[in-house]
Formats: sequence, C-alpha cells, structure tokens
Amino acid sequence: MIKNKFIVIEGLEGAGKTSACTYVKKILRQNNITNIILVRQPGSTPISEKIRKLIKIYHGEKIVKEAELLLIYAARIQLVKKIIKPALNRGDWVISDRHDLSSLAYQGGGLGINKNIINQLKNLFLENFIPDLTIYLDVMPEIGLKRALKRSSLDRIENRSLKFFKKTRKSYLNHIKLDEKIIKINANLDIENVTQNIKKQLLKWLQKQFI
Repeated sequence: MIKNKFIVIEGLEGAGKTSACTYVKKILRQNNITNIILVRQPGSTPISEKIRKLIKIYHGEKIVKEAELLLIYAARIQLVKKIIKPALNRGDWVISDRHDLSSLAYQGGGLGINKNIINQLKNLFLENFIPDLTIYLDVMPEIGLKRALKRSSLDRIENRSLKFFKKTRKSYLNHIKLDEKIIKINANLDIENVTQNIKKQLLKWLQKQFI
C-alpha cells in the first residue's frame, strides 16, 4: 500500500486543471486508492471561498498586487490548516487545483513581486509543507485564454493582459526546472492526448512509490 500523498495540478487559465484533477482522481481510484478529496485554491472552505470571490470577481476598488498576494495566502493557510493537513493526517489523499507555485508564477512572475517575499510567506506559515507531486499543464497563453473565454466570461484575473500571462508562464517554466517533483505536460494538445499523457506519467510516478 502506498502512503497517502498530496498532489497539485498547476497551470495557466485554460490549461485544463479542473478536468485534470477529476481525471487524476479517476486514475487513483482505478489503482485501488479510494480515500481522496479534491480542493481548489483559493477556495474549498467557507472563508477561503469568500476570499476567492473577492480576488476573482470584485471590480470595485483596485486590489494592489501585495494585497492580492496576502489574500491568496490567507485563503491558502485556512485551507491547508482546516482541510488539507487534517485529511492527510487521516490517511486521505489530497488533490489540489493550485498551491503556492501559483503565487510564485502569478504574483511573482506576472505581477513582479520579489520571490523572496513570497518564499518568506510560505516558510513562515506553511513551513516545509510541499506537494509530493505537482503536475504542471503547460499551455500557451493565447490558447489557454481562448479556451477560458469559450467556457465563460473572463474574471478579474483572466482579464489581465497577454503580456502578464506570458510572464507568468515563463516563471512557471523557470521554477519547474528546479523541482524534480514536478511533471510537465503539454496542455496545448487535444484533451484525449493530454489525458493520456497525464495517465502515463502518473502511473509511472505511482510505480516508483512502491520501490
């Protein structure tokens, strides 16, 4: 039996993270892992969901970039302490749509906040709490935003410039080079190819957990 794990799905808007979370859960179930919970960041607790709405939907007073970062971390800390860590302590597997790599890419790379500040927040409040596996869905911003627009009207984050998302993607790519626990998937392909690649890489990773 494999010890329970914390798996994170990362990527730009339109990369297919929500579908990938559901698909990863399906693959785990096919491999006799049934105690699984899905969460999203920001969100998945009453407080964190209210913060999510404030970040993604609010169009009144402009939210400055530092405030946006702190709001996201407030939601993340609430989720980690109230839901994720207790689930892992019970022996459940947790699949999360985003985690702190998103902050390094979006608020760090996209908005230009010094990554040392973000790492200080992470170290201060999350300590050494890191995913066992991150699946990064790499999509070109132009493709991802077109998909997001087809899905629904764009929210406050999705309405940012193409330049912002190019910088965010560049930041993602720079960070994944430094972390051997991150699997990169080409998310520009059609959904069938993307899911097959996720399955192939996830099964390979699961096999290694038995060694």
